[in-house]
Amino acid sequence: MSKAIDDVVAERQRQVDGEGWTEAHDDQHNKGELARAASAYASYAASFTVPNGLWPWSNEWWKPTGSKRRALVKAGALILAEIERLDRSADKS
Repeated sequence: MSKAIDDVVAERQRQVDGEGWTEAHDDQHNKGELARAASAYASYAASFTVPNGLWPWSNEWWKPTGSKRRALVKAGALILAEIERLDRSADKS
């Protein structure tokens, strides 16, 4: 795998281990919040401006960095979390 993939997976693991965003927690965000959060970080990487209306949670959880790459790694990890949530949801159906 590439360093980019490794970094996205490591960020996802940090979100789980460091922030406590477990599968059970993510499963509660079934209205597109994870995808919107990923979009917010990707938009930030494109322009270094706060994306108006995309961020689904309170501002205390908005943690951009000065690096476009870091913002995209966070976006990728959130996309991964959303894909995994969708897969779990489909498995329950």
